[in-house]
Amino acid sequence: MDKAHSKLIIPLSYYHNEDVVTLSKTLLGKILVTKINNCITSGMIVETEAYNGVLDKASHAYNHRRTQRTETMYAKGGVAYIYLCYGIHHLFNIVTAGENNPQAVLIRAIEPIDGIPHMLLRRNLKQQSARLTAGPGILTSALGITTALDGSQLDKPPIWLEDRNIKVSKGDIVASPRIGIDYAEEHKELPWRFYLRKSKCVSIISK
Repeated sequence: MDKAHSKLIIPLSYYHNEDVVTLSKTLLGKILVTKINNCITSGMIVETEAYNGVLDKASHAYNHRRTQRTETMYAKGGVAYIYLCYGIHHLFNIVTAGENNPQAVLIRAIEPIDGIPHMLLRRNLKQQSARLTAGPGILTSALGITTALDGSQLDKPPIWLEDRNIKVSKGDIVASPRIGIDYAEEHKELPWRFYLRKSKCVSIISK
């Protein structure tokens, strides 16, 4: 990693925030970066979802559920929680808060910045469009993220986040219910999905 990137890396202490909803909003505008097979790819985070650990019926860790898959969620904030959805899609989450407080933020969409030719190749696409990274299962494909990287520390390769001083105001952020969590009963209506109003890479625009 060159010095230019290393100076921008967000420290692990940033993820120790116990308020996962607030953190989900402050992650908008941050840059998600990967270095896979010596290829650097990145994108600006434009859509997130907050999962409030043991109290949240939509969370994998609701009611202190603890399995081989969810064990990563119980780590101290600042590591990647990556799981397979429907046996196909690798979904990337950022573990937050302190140890044994399994909060996490799902990254749902990014706007491509660096390494776009590599992203297109990974996605088997010929030209850039929203289809490249507008969704949690396809952004990981574009960035080369798989479950093999579950538990990775997020301040060094292969996955890290950078603050490139992109300013996001409260007025830029839309809050809506999370996607695909009908099983969560009354918690499915919590407005814990956040996205940038003007982004063309958001997975689903709320009506």
